[in-house]
Amino acid sequence: MKIDFIYFNANTGNTPDFQHITLSFSNHRMEYSDIIIIGGGAAGLMAAIGAGKAFSGAVKTDKAKDADNSRSTDNTGDINTTGTKGHTIAVIEKMPRPGRKIMITGKGRCNITNMKSWNEFSGHIHPKANPLKPAFHNLNTEAVVRFFNDNGLETVLERGDRVFPASHLASDVVDTLVRTVSESGAQLHTGCEVSEIKYVTGNARYPESGSDDSYPGAENRTDDAGIFRIVCRSGREFTCRKLVIATGGLSYPGTGSTGDGYLWARQFGHTVSRCFPSLTAIVPEGYKISGESAPQNTKKTVNVMTASGNADGRQVKDSQMTPLKGHIDRSVPLSETGSLLNGNQLKNVTLTLIIDGNTVQEEFGDLDFTDGGIEGPTGFKVSRKCVNALINGSKATVSIDLKPAVDKEALDARIRNLWQEIANDRRSQGKKYEDRFRILLGKLIPMSLVQGFRRCNPTIDHTNLASRLKNWKMDIRGFVGYERCVITAGGVSTGEIISKTLESKLQPGLYFAGEILDLDGDTGGYNLQTAFSTGMLAGESAARSLVSGK
Repeated sequence: MKIDFIYFNANTGNTPDFQHITLSFSNHRMEYSDIIIIGGGAAGLMAAIGAGKAFSGAVKTDKAKDADNSRSTDNTGDINTTGTKGHTIAVIEKMPRPGRKIMITGKGRCNITNMKSWNEFSGHIHPKANPLKPAFHNLNTEAVVRFFNDNGLETVLERGDRVFPASHLASDVVDTLVRTVSESGAQLHTGCEVSEIKYVTGNARYPESGSDDSYPGAENRTDDAGIFRIVCRSGREFTCRKLVIATGGLSYPGTGSTGDGYLWARQFGHTVSRCFPSLTAIVPEGYKISGESAPQNTKKTVNVMTASGNADGRQVKDSQMTPLKGHIDRSVPLSETGSLLNGNQLKNVTLTLIIDGNTVQEEFGDLDFTDGGIEGPTGFKVSRKCVNALINGSKATVSIDLKPAVDKEALDARIRNLWQEIANDRRSQGKKYEDRFRILLGKLIPMSLVQGFRRCNPTIDHTNLASRLKNWKMDIRGFVGYERCVITAGGVSTGEIISKTLESKLQPGLYFAGEILDLDGDTGGYNLQTAFSTGMLAGESAARSLVSGK
């Protein structure tokens, strides 16, 4: 039998080739589902739940419809799953367990969402928020909290409108999602790494027992509908009518995010905008001992992704990879300066990002010095623009205002008074200037920061201390890459996606959700909300399309 199909292979960088070939089938059975979701993360699991919700709500008997008419309708965004009413959904996850990245979010506490309204929420989404708007309103922040509460997970609201599980355990979030996926009627296949996606066109059938019509699901297909065929590295094969790609980005590759989805998107004709790490540590000059990459002594295999966002599909060792310009692997050891600063957590400071001499961003809040560099809420917020600038070859500098609540003149007066008090203190009599100055610093900044601050500002004394406290400048050498960044900026162009459904404009039946899209948010629950919202809309849209016969 000969049929037409478009063949996509994750092991090559070839462009799609439309051709006539003769299918040959192995002895193992291909597994059919109406909808298949590749990726068992936040977006993928929510897509399965959304599909189950749409199927259970759309296919009802007349008696059920009459019963519904006697009750008030559900509120938009309510998620109550009661099975798929005969339709089938499958989630394919490459890792042994789903939700691996969820487990490490919020330092294991999992910041589920942020309760800001759309007008405020949208200001934290990059590069532009409008493509997210339909998904957000379909499943907004209140609906996400209600979903978890209705499914047995209590939540708490913390500073900055951030929502966490009351247990402060990310594992409880994963358990709730996985349990609800099961209750929705979807099947979860773990340990299945997808290597190929094929799209079969026309009225072809896959034979299971020598007969075209014996292919599972064939009776539900219209003559001109296509079929997606998914092949795993183990040889296991799946087929479906609607496909949702929710494979994540490149951040934390150990959780399974290795950029596979970008390759498949490009092979379906989609544009993938340049990818780069965001919500990551930025590394001051002299913070690490040397070098821009990690010691090349690892053997692990990773999927190559270039700075332009192009995955070439090869599997290579780390030592063969060319890092992004400015990338400094987190494993590079700290210098003496970095060691002195590491571990300091600064509260209520202002961090200003300066690119090529121009102030481009200012953030107020907490800042952490870590083994990676500058992190914490303010560090993460400026990291997107900082990383992008460094990749482009621009010079980046940050200025830390340790005393944003007082102006320089008032701070200078306070320092003069403190200096006089120290001089008049009997305990300071006979002490060297160095010792008295250390006492002064200890009255103004955390004692644990004194040595690191002085090392970074070797010419300070009590006369210019106010200026340095208000404007502690650090040139930025580089950034921690995908190995430990929270989110991947860039991705599948939203201009090629129907925002009301998240279906591809280029390939009917193909949907995208989550981090793979060119949508990334600030720290504070914005990225998980984006994943949940886009996952829900993609799953619902795929199911509704099947129910309506489109």
